Amino acid sequence: MSEHPSTGPAAPVTERIPVDPPQVSNPATEVIGTGGPASSPPATPAAPAAPAAQAPVHPADAAYLPAVEPAAAPLPGEPGHGKPYVTIVLPCYNEGEHVLKEIDRITAAMNSSEFTYEVLCIDDASTDNTLEVLQQASRDYANIRVMPFRRNGGSGTARRIGTQQAHGEIVVWTDADMTYENERIPELVRILRDDPSYDQVVGARTTEEGTHKWARVPAKWLIRKIAEKLTNQTIPDLNSGLRAFRREVSLPYLRLLPPGFSCVTTITLAFLSNQHDVKYVPTSYAKRAGVSKFHFVRDAYRYILQVLRMVMYFDPLKVLMPPALWLIVIGVLKAVVDMVRHPFYFPASTVLLIVSGIMIGSLALLSDLVVRSRTGV
Repeated sequence: MSEHPSTGPAAPVTERIPVDPPQVSNPATEVIGTGGPASSPPATPAAPAAPAAQAPVHPADAAYLPAVEPAAAPLPGEPGHGKPYVTIVLPCYNEGEHVLKEIDRITAAMNSSEFTYEVLCIDDASTDNTLEVLQQASRDYANIRVMPFRRNGGSGTARRIGTQQAHGEIVVWTDADMTYENERIPELVRILRDDPSYDQVVGARTTEEGTHKWARVPAKWLIRKIAEKLTNQTIPDLNSGLRAFRREVSLPYLRLLPPGFSCVTTITLAFLSNQHDVKYVPTSYAKRAGVSKFHFVRDAYRYILQVLRMVMYFDPLKVLMPPALWLIVIGVLKAVVDMVRHPFYFPASTVLLIVSGIMIGSLALLSDLVVRSRTGV
């Protein structure tokens, strides 16, 4: 022990969140498990290997994390704990009244399964007592890890950072509002374990119980049909919040996730656009507990933009080439009619149609060239 005075009972910093600024000691977690520092293993000359490759935290994401962390017990996957196979990322924003019931349900299902796991509870700068409830839960449950945000980042930011810092090979996304069948999480994980051909399993909701149901149902149907047309895939549920996927497969796409609700749409389209097989499992959907954070007009607009953005990012020809060809065809047909009615006279509208189609088509080809020459995702 005297040869390594800097190695104490707490886990090494490099196994938590590798944030670039040196003053950030370990922003990944607040408290975990029931054991204290005294239960940690003695220091060893060589630092233990990390259980999973930690994705670096982007400086913009690091701003959400606390600068100083109190002493904590070893995390799952670090010395003193077995490596978890599953990490359940649970974003929480003002869910203090019912988040403990959700944790009870998740841990009961996972404890009765054959999987080792951790529940990564992310407090997204809640204004109620959510953080206090999560801190108490981390003392009462052995597999809870708490990550408090200094400022509100949105569900997409919480899921992105949570996936980056997950220790499990399989990452599960779900919500803390009592809407999803979280007791079926082990079933989703088993599909990925038993069938390596699938990289993501999504709980496809068979009912709609959200607010503004009269408007949400047709809007979601339209957006889903647009996504199916652009991806040439059947998508039973485009924006389900309950899903399990392989962490290593998802890492290249995390930087594409927006901060809001459309992050689940993004991860679906990213997998489908890159030929990753996605399996859909029918699930029920209950009325949420607490107050919904979904804003119909704003979030529906973002959903549509995100679908177009993602398809443009991976396959711009599917977005740009159809309107380009239609403009050219309509322009040529109009030119024929103009030629019959007024020989060798073409109105400006005819020329504009053909030129616009050629310009959009050229932009489509150029965009496709950029996509194909891109070395990364």
